[in-house]
Amino acid sequence: MKGAIEKWRANAKRLKSEIYALYLAYRDPRTPWYAKLFAALVLSYAFSPIDLIPDFIPLLGHLDDLFLVPVGVALALRMIPSEVLQEARAKSAEIMATDVPPKLKTDGE
Repeated sequence: MKGAIEKWRANAKRLKSEIYALYLAYRDPRTPWYAKLFAALVLSYAFSPIDLIPDFIPLLGHLDDLFLVPVGVALALRMIPSEVLQEARAKSAEIMATDVPPKLKTDGE
């Protein structure tokens, strides 16, 4: 049981890093517009309180969070050029290693 919990924690940490790398790649001007659009949709859905299946429905309510978000992130990452993605992942890993939550910048800042 302990091994399964550690595996879930490692996967959650990796997903968090990938989501931040996706955010960094989204802000990069070398990322194509269609990848930015899809990334924006995935990130919006991931952080939105509105779900396709409401969370109060037992088991099914969290299914979209456990399945759709990781699949959406994986698809969005495949649309991003490899050099942009490598730089974003490196910066994300560097920031996540500091244990300080990253501040997401808006276009107005």
